[in-house]
Amino acid sequence: MRRPTSPKPQLVEVTDHERKGCKGKFGRFGGKFVPETLISCLSNLEAEFNLVLHDAQFQVALATALRDYVGRETPLYFAERLTNHYKKNNNGEGPEIYLKREDLNHGGAHKINNAIAQAMIAKRLGRKYVVAATGAGQHGVATAAACAKLSLQCTIFMGTKDMEKQSSNLVLMKLLGAESSYYLTGTVVGPHPCPSMVREFQSVIGKETRRQAMEKWGGKPDVLVACVGSGSNALGLFHEFIKEKDVRLIGVEAGGFGLESDKHSATLAKGDVGVYHGTMSYLLQDEEGQIISPHSVGVGLEYPAVGPELSFLKDTGRAEYYSVTDKEALDACQLLCRLEGIIPSLEASHALAFLNKLCPTLPTGTKVVVNCSGRGDKDAEMILNHKYYPMAKQFPASQNL
Repeated sequence: MRRPTSPKPQLVEVTDHERKGCKGKFGRFGGKFVPETLISCLSNLEAEFNLVLHDAQFQVALATALRDYVGRETPLYFAERLTNHYKKNNNGEGPEIYLKREDLNHGGAHKINNAIAQAMIAKRLGRKYVVAATGAGQHGVATAAACAKLSLQCTIFMGTKDMEKQSSNLVLMKLLGAESSYYLTGTVVGPHPCPSMVREFQSVIGKETRRQAMEKWGGKPDVLVACVGSGSNALGLFHEFIKEKDVRLIGVEAGGFGLESDKHSATLAKGDVGVYHGTMSYLLQDEEGQIISPHSVGVGLEYPAVGPELSFLKDTGRAEYYSVTDKEALDACQLLCRLEGIIPSLEASHALAFLNKLCPTLPTGTKVVVNCSGRGDKDAEMILNHKYYPMAKQFPASQNL
C-alpha cells in the first residue's frame, strides 16, 4: 500500500505520548494492519506485555537472566587506537570513540536481550512452542538459546540464500535445538505491540550507556551511532536519549553498491511511506507499490522496511540518517580488526564506517558512542574472500597509530 512521499523533515517537539507510542502509533506510523482474526491475539499479547512491565517478580527474573545468562552489563569500551587513527588523519583533532560492546553478549549480538525476555513471556503464557524468523541468523541463535534455557520447543525459519551466507549461525541453531506457538519477533517492525516490545527489551543498551558514560567522564554521550536495518539495535541505544536534544542520534543504513544502483537497503533515504508486515513505515517499493528487494553485504540489514518509531524520528528530524556502501563497511570492519583486535559484524561495521565522515566534523573531546551490535565471526569467510581484503595490509598489527 503506497502512501505519498513525506515533506522535508523539520525538527519538532517529540512528546512523551508520541515517543512511547499510544496504541502503537508514532505520528502517522505504526498501527495494526492485519486480518481481523489476528486482532484478539495481538490484544492479548499487548495486555500481557503491559502486565510484565509492572510485574516485580518478572522484572527481577529478567534482570537475573540478563546478568547471569546474557552476560550484562556489556562494556563501554574506549577505542583508543581507532580514536588516534582518526585524530592522526585530522591534524590531531577529533572525538573520543567508545564502543558499546553488544558483541560480547551470549550468542554474539544484541538480539539475546529481547529473545530471553519474550521467551519468558511465552512460558508465562503457557506456550510450549516458539517460532521465529531470521536473516543473518543472530536472532535465530538468540531465540534457540533462550528456548533451550527455558525448555521451550523452537522452530526457526531462514531463507535459503541467508542459510548459505550465514552457515555458521545455522549450525549453532541446530545445536541449540531449533526445530505452534509463540511468534518471537526480533526487531522493531510488525503490528503493535511487536515494535514496542522489542524496543523496550533492547532499551537496556541505552540505559547502561547512560550509566557507564556518567562513570567514565561524568556526563552524557554527545553522539550516538548505530546501524539501521529494521532498527532494533539503533532504538535500543537511542531510546534512552530521545528527549535530550543535545545528544545527536545517527542511524547508518546499508548503501550497498550505491544509492543510485537500486542495490541497497537504504529505506529511510530512498523509500516511501507504505504498509508492510502489518505496520505503516518507510519501505522500498516501486511505482506500483511492489516491494523492491534490498541488498547489503551485511545480511541482517537486508530488509525493505524500517520500524515505525525510526520512521517517526526521521519525520520529526530528531534522528539523522546516512548510508555507507558495502566497500566502506568492509573497510571499516578490517580497520577495527587491525587496530583494536575486535571483529565486528558486517552490520555493525556500517555504523563504524560512518566515523570516516563524521570524525572530521567534530571538535576534540566530543564523546561518540558506536553500538557494536554483533560480532563478526559469522562473516569471517565473506570478509576474507572479498576483493577489498588487501586494504587490511595497510595496517600491520604491530603498527602504533
